[in-house]
Amino acid sequence: MSNPNNNNQTQQILNFLSKEGFVDNSEKVILTPLAGDGSSRLFFNIKTRNNASFCGVLPDNENAKKGRAEAHAAFNIGSHLKKRGLPVPAIHAFDPENGFILFEDLGETLLYDELERKKKENGVRIWEQIKETYKESIEILLYMQISGSVHFDRKWCWDTQRYDKKLMLERESGYFMQAFCQDMLGIKNFSAELTDEFKKLAGYAARQPAVYFLHRDFQSRNLMVVDGALRIIDFQGGRLGPLGYDLASLLIDPYAQIPQEVQEELLEYYLEHLCTYGLDDLAFLKGYKSLALQRNLQILGAFAFLSRQRQKVFFKQFILPATLSMQHLLIGSERNNYPHLLKLTEKILRLLDK
Repeated sequence: MSNPNNNNQTQQILNFLSKEGFVDNSEKVILTPLAGDGSSRLFFNIKTRNNASFCGVLPDNENAKKGRAEAHAAFNIGSHLKKRGLPVPAIHAFDPENGFILFEDLGETLLYDELERKKKENGVRIWEQIKETYKESIEILLYMQISGSVHFDRKWCWDTQRYDKKLMLERESGYFMQAFCQDMLGIKNFSAELTDEFKKLAGYAARQPAVYFLHRDFQSRNLMVVDGALRIIDFQGGRLGPLGYDLASLLIDPYAQIPQEVQEELLEYYLEHLCTYGLDDLAFLKGYKSLALQRNLQILGAFAFLSRQRQKVFFKQFILPATLSMQHLLIGSERNNYPHLLKLTEKILRLLDK
């Protein structure tokens, strides 16, 4: 048996699986650690003698209270989304004491992996083939945003209950300034006007109704492909929020690097389906760019933190595409609103080029 972390944790898991009737004491169980992307949680595959396979998740040991709170959120939100008919993994068991969750095993194929495979096979023609998969993800997303908000209990949220202006300024523009600009790039001096622009941006983004289910990390590494169908993972950060944020997460995703013309086509596809739910596409468009910029700031802060502080170098390669994405958003209709952020972005691109 391989060891996910230490013998004590292994025994805790085995005791729980035995208590819940998934294994008996004489049964051979194989625990294989899995990579956890940007998360500090522990992931592993569990295989039993009768070839049953599960995905087990344990909270981060460094901050036990926070880890258990996140685990409870994953259990409650995952159970809720499953009841609402969303394609999330089934939860077979949950240990509320240590936060261990036994999920359905969805395999190993991320949407990102499919993209990478098709790029090698087809080069630039990839988007002709993968576009339909993205349209499917948009239909799933919109259903999740609307249906997921029905009977959603904000007490399930472990972090914040709603995506709001305070979160934007602290966890997105503030994160971008600290983790990316200062800690990674060594930029120390910022104009007072830049702070004003962040407040203005957050103000615009906060005007969008925050009454829908928000995944907050809906992108190609949190969508899995199982038997040709898409499944959603990493929903434990869910809360109430505006519609545009998760769509922006999908479309400006630096992992996927969707060409601009395809982004526009997919945005139009989302708007068409939005209207079938009786929602206002023009009102949506008024706030979309602001939410996309907020998401872009969060991405850059996260990639800098993960690659520098957590030493997860995988994320470093996506910093340039994410910065170019922000430049594109700023040069568009937002240019006159955020000249100092555009100037900073151009400075960042020069530093990255060096």
